[in-house]
Amino acid sequence: MAPDRSVFRDDLFDGRVVLVTGGGTGIGRRIATELAALGAQVVLAARRQEPLEATAAQITAAGGRADWMTLDIRDADAVEEAVAVVAERYERIDGLVNNAGGQFPAPAQDISPNGWRTVVDLNLNGAFLMSMAVFRAAMAEHGGSIVSILADFWNGFPGMAHTGAARAGVANLTKTLAVEWAGHRVRVNAVAPGLIDSSGMDTYAPEIRQAVAAAARGIPAGRMGTEAEVSAAVVFLLSDAASFITGDTLRIDGGGSLHKQPLLPMGTESPIPPYTG
Repeated sequence: MAPDRSVFRDDLFDGRVVLVTGGGTGIGRRIATELAALGAQVVLAARRQEPLEATAAQITAAGGRADWMTLDIRDADAVEEAVAVVAERYERIDGLVNNAGGQFPAPAQDISPNGWRTVVDLNLNGAFLMSMAVFRAAMAEHGGSIVSILADFWNGFPGMAHTGAARAGVANLTKTLAVEWAGHRVRVNAVAPGLIDSSGMDTYAPEIRQAVAAAARGIPAGRMGTEAEVSAAVVFLLSDAASFITGDTLRIDGGGSLHKQPLLPMGTESPIPPYTG
């Protein structure tokens, strides 16, 4: 496989260590391979070993440096231990990409309490636990940059209430940590991808993928985004060029958040009655 190309200079992240959760597949894989191509020592973390090994092998074959570890970011003790190992091994952690996440399409009334907790635990609590561990182990003393991957939740998220609520929580957490940690030279930002042509789409049913493709044709950009377009934004925010940007969320959605079409059909058989005074 040919190495991923980047618009940034080759040595942009020389000497830096960046931890990428969910780094074995999809957007996380693209972020990891691009950072490695720019000189970073990347550390990939996810629950499944096989994708991590494959991505690390791709990076090393292209001349980059990659390490990996299996990790459930919902497990606070495991997160603390894993981050401590990385900080001790490399004596620094310069960047963290909170990319790991997951959700499933369902109307809100069909989401079980366990399903709700699982998605919120992964998307919100996982980002919190990783950020806290990296800050305490390395960034509180040496500074750094954190970027979290969100979603297009701005107009609500019909069909995915659980992930919409969780990602909105991460957006607010991003603002809070940006203020609290600025004195430690830590920047905290996020990116919010819209409809992205990523391998993550393969986990959804065919009718959902068809609905996404149809919705993409209706956004201002007229198409789905690419993993490379999300990765480029993350790389920029991690870089020194973004040194005066913190607490912000960059939308990577082709203008899609300006008009949102539900991914699941919403019932209109019983309209909300008007108020007549």
